[in-house]
Amino acid sequence: MPRYMLLIYGSEAGMANVTPEQLKEQYDAYDAYTKDIKERGAWVAGEGLDRTSTATTVRVKNGETITTDGPFAETKEQLGGFFLVRARDLNDALEVAAGIPSARLGSVEVRPINDLGKTELGLRG
Repeated sequence: MPRYMLLIYGSEAGMANVTPEQLKEQYDAYDAYTKDIKERGAWVAGEGLDRTSTATTVRVKNGETITTDGPFAETKEQLGGFFLVRARDLNDALEVAAGIPSARLGSVEVRPINDLGKTELGLRG
């Protein structure tokens, strides 16, 4: 069955004013969602990510490794977590993604997993 990465984006700034009750409600919604996709057999993996202020970006230029604090892209929404799921097809993956609680607050990017060796990469070498 094909696999899809569901990338969860939201505003870290918007979390600054969240009450403990609202945070618990969000965690409870994620617990229920995760239980549901596990019972459906769709769940492969999933995690939340720490704040972008804890990120380090790595680049290699002319053989030299360069690191910078934080994410590179300046955006209004930040990558906050992911689910890796199995789905029959893209429409099924979109349905699974629509159930993610943060889809109501931010966005969820759905991307097929490219199984190297099984899928044409379009690379010529």
